[in-house]
Amino acid sequence: MRIKSKELVQSYVFTTAKYDFTAYEKRIMYRLVELSQALLEGHTLQGFSIQQTLLDDLKEVTMPLSAFLKDDDDDNYSEVKKALKSLRQKTIEYEDEKMWKVIGIIELPKFFKKGYVRFAIHPEIYQAILSFAKGWRKIELKVAMSLNSRHAMTLYELMSRQKTPLTYKIEDLKSMFKVEGMYAQPADFIKRVIEPAKQELNKKSPYSFTYTKGKEGKKVVKLTFTPKYIPANADPILAKKEAQKSVSIRWDFSPQILDLLKNKVGITEKGIKNNYDTFKEGALWIEDFLGFLTQKAGKARQAKNPIGFVINAIKGEIESAKLNGKKND
Repeated sequence: MRIKSKELVQSYVFTTAKYDFTAYEKRIMYRLVELSQALLEGHTLQGFSIQQTLLDDLKEVTMPLSAFLKDDDDDNYSEVKKALKSLRQKTIEYEDEKMWKVIGIIELPKFFKKGYVRFAIHPEIYQAILSFAKGWRKIELKVAMSLNSRHAMTLYELMSRQKTPLTYKIEDLKSMFKVEGMYAQPADFIKRVIEPAKQELNKKSPYSFTYTKGKEGKKVVKLTFTPKYIPANADPILAKKEAQKSVSIRWDFSPQILDLLKNKVGITEKGIKNNYDTFKEGALWIEDFLGFLTQKAGKARQAKNPIGFVINAIKGEIESAKLNGKKND
């Protein structure tokens, strides 16, 4: 399966979790987050599903086997099976003043040789994925899936969209990367873990970092990571979308169109930017675009979702104009 350009919102709980995830386990988690986020946004992903079960309110997840592979050349299915088994064995402990319990990250994993996998997740794990109470990180799926090192994946998650430096004690970093008891000398930890991750991000990711060492006396006790953006590694599709969001919509649409969209349809300026391509293409293909919008805005008042009604009407009219070969000059 080819990985499409998209960003997904990953719960900060999972970004900073101290699990010894392999790269394949990370990819399973990325896909689980992607599926959950798509459902939140009202989208569907081909070959993916999540269904409620009758057993302890578990949710049953189905995904294509190819979804967990690094790229089209990766056929390491045995690693996918290992990753599913390992995730089944990983748990989250929860305790409050009333009780203590342990929850597996996934349950009942199944590997179907026809080309898909199925597993269940506990409702509390699902809610943790959806939760943004502790913040969030936007990550680009295509980049995250391409990384080979789990250390690079973790640092990518931390650096993605980060604006300010982050400082961690060496011991906390070793705990985060699950290498406690290894690398007695900080220089060895930096050489074996931090530097290789940094080099991989510099090569593949738009979000990398530089770092400085913090010392107590002569001993390095902490590292400060400063985010570094690498435009050459940015996905051009996402870069275009970001650029469109930063450009004033007043350059491309008349005051009359903007006034109608905002005051008659109820679309915010952010909503117009988010649907920039549709409105821009509409102005290009639909004759008397303002008149068309005026007509649809009147009918939109009766629709359950006026904004969706207008956007879908524009898309339909664009398709019709393209079939007829009629394009505005």
